[in-house]
Amino acid sequence: MAVVLNETEKKKAKEAFLGIGVCEELAEAAADLGWKAPSEIQAQSIPQALQGKDVIGLAQTGSGKTGAFALPILQELLDKPQAFFALVLSPTRELAIQIAEQFEALGAGIGVKTAVLVGGIDMMAQSIQLGKRPHVVVGTPGRVVDHLTNTKGFTLKQLQVLCLDEADRLLNLDFEQEIDQILKVVPRDRRTQLFSATMTSKVAKLQRACLRNPVKVEVSAKYSTVDSLKQNYLFIPAKHKDCYVNYLFNELSSSTMMVFTRTCDQTRKLALVARNLGFGAIPIHGQMSQPKRIGALNKFKAGERNILVATDVASRGLDIPAVDVVINYDVPQNSKDYVHRVGRTARAGRSGLAITMVTQYDVELYQKIERLIQKKLDAYDAPEEAVLLMNERVNEAQRIAQQQMREADAKGGGKKRNRDGDGEEDSQLLTIMGKGGRGGKKGGRGGGRR
Repeated sequence: MAVVLNETEKKKAKEAFLGIGVCEELAEAAADLGWKAPSEIQAQSIPQALQGKDVIGLAQTGSGKTGAFALPILQELLDKPQAFFALVLSPTRELAIQIAEQFEALGAGIGVKTAVLVGGIDMMAQSIQLGKRPHVVVGTPGRVVDHLTNTKGFTLKQLQVLCLDEADRLLNLDFEQEIDQILKVVPRDRRTQLFSATMTSKVAKLQRACLRNPVKVEVSAKYSTVDSLKQNYLFIPAKHKDCYVNYLFNELSSSTMMVFTRTCDQTRKLALVARNLGFGAIPIHGQMSQPKRIGALNKFKAGERNILVATDVASRGLDIPAVDVVINYDVPQNSKDYVHRVGRTARAGRSGLAITMVTQYDVELYQKIERLIQKKLDAYDAPEEAVLLMNERVNEAQRIAQQQMREADAKGGGKKRNRDGDGEEDSQLLTIMGKGGRGGKKGGRGGGRR
């Protein structure tokens, strides 16, 4: 959902990017994408990268890191175009796809070709992409190693730039072995960019292994949330958790929401419960097939669903500018993940709301978050009597959701086909209770105040 700039704004934006050394074609492309000026991380890291230096960029989520490494890569590519010029590694499939889209958007005027190598998609189709000799390859480490091993003609011996995005998470997900394999086959004489939200000991070790006299650019040293984000907590009894979250869906029904849960099954179940009550919810989690994950994300981005229920697969890097509200249905076990989750809203100067649901079992985890962000959160007002008016309907919706999950999993191959809880079941969901939720089709604003 790019911001459209008028001609005066475009001219100013173009001048701002030219001012940090970006060439005319790319400065124009950035302005066309609605970028008004370089973000702080871009302003500090792009001039260094354009001088051929290795860069470590540390910046909070939503700070424009993708542009910070994409613009210098594209500018170098303009000077010396070649196939397999750059490799960008990402921790998740969705982020890899999004990075490739950004490269294509910025490089549309200069004819850049990209290939995306991620799991969950047919390797043969990706091999065909590689056969077209793209300039930029974006992928997850495991699938990149698969292609290096099995795809004839794919080599990184001429690679000029290696970039690791969300490096802290790449290493937390134990991609170290795959990254080591990739480092063994890429030239030593290359430029390396390492971008991360945090400087962990693993990232420091990786820095020593693959960067030469790097320039460190740090935009935010501590874990911080943006000032335009309003942060609340909601202290609730665990047994009424679903009742409270569906009360929030109803209260905030005109908003676009992301809801974070701890497990794939919880994600599935909560999305089904919400949809049985008439809300436009769709899940995204690691057990869904890749086409289903992309489909769910696209429905949410397009406004066909206004609630995305997700595991932490969606907490980092994904740029969905229209998110108004983030709800932590489960308090994250790693308090640093809180910053990434709530960073899905209040992006690029917009305001946003984050609500963390705290049960009697979550108090210690919640206190860790307050210590980390150095902020006491305010209580969100949700009167118990009003919430419990929904109790009977929520219990019924839960019972039906469990039945739907059992039926989906019992079908031959159905576990995969229906694990997203969307698609075939759509026609049944809102009639199954006999009460009918309002909405749930376009935008799915429903549930109704009764």
